[in-house]
Order: sequence, then C-alpha cells, then structure tokens
Amino acid sequence: MKKEKNDKKENPKKEDKKALIKTKEKTDQPKEKLGTRFMNSIKKRWLISGTNTLLLIAILVAIVILINSIVQSLDLIPIDCTSNKQYTLTEESKERVANIEDNVNLYFIGFEESDGAVSLAKQYNKVNENIKVELIDTNERTDIAEKYEVTNDYTTIIVENGERSKMLYSSDLYTYDSNYNTVDVTEQKITSAILNVTADEIANIYFLTGYSDYSLDYSGGMYYLSYYLDDEVLNYDTLNILVTGSIPDDCDTLVITTPNKDFDELTTNEIIDYINNGGNILWLNASYAEAVELTNVNKILALYGINPFDVGYVYETDTNKMALGYASCIVENLGYTEIDTGLNRAVLLNSTKINVNTDSLEDLGVVEQDIITTTDTAYFRSNVANTSTSTDGDEAGSFTIGGIFTKTLADSNEEQETDSEESTQTDEENADDTEELTSTLVIFGDNNFISDIQITSQVNPMIFLENNKDLMLNSIAYLTDNDEDITIRKNYTSVSSFTATEAQKLTIMRIIFIVPIAIIFLGFVVWQVRRRKK
Repeated sequence: MKKEKNDKKENPKKEDKKALIKTKEKTDQPKEKLGTRFMNSIKKRWLISGTNTLLLIAILVAIVILINSIVQSLDLIPIDCTSNKQYTLTEESKERVANIEDNVNLYFIGFEESDGAVSLAKQYNKVNENIKVELIDTNERTDIAEKYEVTNDYTTIIVENGERSKMLYSSDLYTYDSNYNTVDVTEQKITSAILNVTADEIANIYFLTGYSDYSLDYSGGMYYLSYYLDDEVLNYDTLNILVTGSIPDDCDTLVITTPNKDFDELTTNEIIDYINNGGNILWLNASYAEAVELTNVNKILALYGINPFDVGYVYETDTNKMALGYASCIVENLGYTEIDTGLNRAVLLNSTKINVNTDSLEDLGVVEQDIITTTDTAYFRSNVANTSTSTDGDEAGSFTIGGIFTKTLADSNEEQETDSEESTQTDEENADDTEELTSTLVIFGDNNFISDIQITSQVNPMIFLENNKDLMLNSIAYLTDNDEDITIRKNYTSVSSFTATEAQKLTIMRIIFIVPIAIIFLGFVVWQVRRRKK
C-alpha cells in the first residue's frame, strides 16, 4: 500500500525534464513585437473590468483635449486640402505685403474664429508682423463701433492704417462666374485693401462716357472688368466732359472705349489739352461695320501718328490662331513689351487693324512699340458681309492690333532764365536737370477682348480667356507708373467656394461628435458581450 503511494509521486528527474520541455516550448515561440505586447497589456490590465475601461477612455479623451489645446495655442495655419489652395495665401500676396512698414489692423466683425476668411487673414501676420488680425465684438469695442458705425449684426472687415481705412462687407468677398457659380475672392479683396491703405499714392482712372456703347454698367459690356478694377490699387470713375466741363486734374489715365459718334468740340479740346500736359490714354477701339464720320476722334489719334480706323475685320488663316475655328476670333502671342511681360496669349474678336502713319512718327516725336501683331498670313476684310473663305480682294499681311505710342512734348522745367548766374550753368548740369514731358497712348484695335461677350454659351466671356484681363490691367498699371502691379493675377473662375446650409452644418456636426461616441459605445458593448461568453 505504501509502495503504491510512492509510485504516484512524480519522479524528480522526470519533473525536471517536463520543466525543460516547457521552457523550450516557450523559447521556441516567436517573440511578440513591442506594439503587440502593449496592446495585450491594455487588454489584460485595462479592459478586464468596466472601471478600468472607463478610466482608459477618460485618459484618451484628456490626451486629445490637451493636444488640441497645444495646437490652438501655437496658432498653426490650417492644412489647405483644396486642389486650388483656396485658403492658402499666394506667393504674389506675400511678396506685395512683405515689406509694408506701417501698422495695419484687420478688424473682423461678425466673424467666428473658425471662419476661412479669418484663417486666411492670419497668414498675412505670418508674412509681416506689422499686419495684425483681431476679431471684434462691437459691444466691447465701442470705439470701433462708433468710429466705423458697425455692429455685430453684419459681417464686416475693416482694414485700417492710422486714419486711412477701407471696409469690406461679406458680399464683397465673393462674386459669380459666367455659370453663376459662387466664386471666393477674399484674398484679392484683402490684399488690395491693405495695399490701398498703405500706398503712398493711388492712381485715378476715368472712363470717358457719352460717346460709346461700352461701359462698366451691368448692360455695358464690361461689367466683369469692374470686379478686377476693385482689386487693383487705384480709384476709378466715369467722366462725362460735357457735364464736368473739363478733365479732372487728378486724372492719371483716361480710358476711351469705341466711339460710335464724334467728339464734341469741348471734349476734343479738353482731351488735346490733357495730352499736351502729359496726360496718358488707354484706347480700346472695336472694328466698325460701317463708315462713321469721326473728324474730332481722328484729330486726336493723329497726334500720335495714327490714321483713321478702316471699316472691316482682321482674320487669320492659320487654324492654330483661331479660337473654336472662328477666323475672326484670333489667338495672338504676347510678351514683346513691358506691359505683357510674362503673358502668353490674348484672344480677340472681330478686331480691326491700327493704321500707323510711320512717316509722321519722327516729326510728331512719337516712338511706337507693338504689343500685338498678327501673322503674315492674316488678312483684313472690308466687306464684313462677305462670308466667303476666299481671300481674293482682301488686304493680306501682318497687322498691328495693339501698340504703345509715347509722344515727347517738351521739357517740363522749360522756363525763361532771368538770373545771369543761372544762365552760366554748364550744358551737363542743364541736361541733368531737364526732364522730358511725355504723353503715352496704349491702344488696341479691339474692345471685345475685355468684354462680357461670349463666343458660345459653352465658353467663358472674353475677359476670362487666356491673358485678356491681365493685358488690360497691366496696361493701366503701365500708364499710371505702377510697375509692381504689372503681373499675372489669379483668375476668378479658377476658384469656387462652397457654403454649407444650416442642415448640412448640422449633419457635419453630428458626424464629428456622434460617430466617435457611437464607436466607443459599440466597443464597450462588444467587450461586455465577449466577457459574458467566457
């Protein structure tokens, strides 16, 4: 009996052998990775009880809140995931504001911290610390409310530099493209406002009215142009000389659009005096389909060595120079002058040719530069009713469609010398003190290229095609000596914004908050179900 008990006891040597085998099995098992060991530890130590699970969730939530607080304190620029970088400040804007030394305040009234316009504005401060952004509550900042007569009820941006300021309303921050899609123009408006309140001088542009069907009015054919002019560092207005009696002294550039009737004597004399005093002109002249008697108009053009415009259109025979296959809708190269530096092409519709009287240029003191010329295979057709593809009887050759005509007038400091000592100055000193008085005419044989006209319903208006708008705005910048404004600008049609409805906002908030909570709750339920099955 005693022997049987002893037999039931394990043999020590046998026990040691089992231990060695068990140890070897553990050793042969692959080592767990660090991440796996961590997750197993979480499962065993933290998910083994409901209390520990809730504690773990609380810790994770606290970590998320802490990280979010740190990120907010750093005031980092949000990541812009839009394909066109709609909420990222462009390099052009950065360059324009980088060297501003004045203290500029951007006051945002009626905006939330999370609004895209506010996020975009903060990037100006990253570029230049002199530009400060502040969200204003008019109930607390009564000084701002009283000074600018604003309240929290309306979303407003005030761009302030000392006593100079410019106000932007929410309606100014967007426009519509040709398909009536909403287009965000916040950056253009803010950058322009900053430059306007910090510029040493602002050019004044006047559009002559009373003699043309083209205007900046909604039905005037150049309505879209006004949006782009709003973004430039300039002031613009209309001018009817028959009403004012004269051209204002502060006129830096006079814009004349296709005259459909002759100028009155008053207007003619005022423009001639304006030219003789060094005034600059931007002239847009569409082709004429029938003869018009324009004696006074032609008198002004003759001052720059330009003969009267002929009735007719310019056509191209090269299919690579035609837009949508229309021979009179021509695509011409740019990049020959300071105005179109960096620009590639312009699209013109039913353009006419500029008749330059080359023999008179020297006598008139005029120097001419071509901006746009056609190919050698182009032709000019006087009979606009002729739709034949044959060019027989048409004038063939390369034609000038756009040009710069700089007219030297006189010495701006030409005066009678009465002091005998001054009369003994050397020729070299006189040369240094002498400044030439000039008048510059930038003229295009097309008014349609900057208009709202659409070739077809499927194509954007002419102003949006190729570099048309930049050619127009660069011409103004050139004539007003704003060289820094000669550039390539962002196209409105390339950027569209999306504004969520209240229902969409509610759906987004539900997704942000409810979905994570639901996932946590589902995980807790699954864990409880598995626990009960064990």
